[in-house]
Amino acid sequence: MKKIETVQEFEQLSETNPRFFFMKHSLTCPVSSSAFKEYQSFLNKHEEEEGYYLAVQESRELSHHIAEKYGIRHESPQAFLFIDGKPGWNASHWKITESELDKL
Repeated sequence: MKKIETVQEFEQLSETNPRFFFMKHSLTCPVSSSAFKEYQSFLNKHEEEEGYYLAVQESRELSHHIAEKYGIRHESPQAFLFIDGKPGWNASHWKITESELDKL
């Protein structure tokens, strides 16, 4: 799992990877901490999947960019599955679980 911090990094990722998971993670929220653990556990069990994240407090510009570009209201925590440069799935808060990610 790799941390993405800038709009430029995200755009390059989106252009070069046909499928990847992405998470907006809050460093101070207990719900986000729980969701992030579920996300990490999923990625650890599925090494073939590519996973990335941002820390909302450190990358607000990128967080807002994703919300505006794709028309999906910002939430934190928030997870996405990007397919061919667009969100094919997204969920927030307690809906981010390893079992839900397994279905994708």
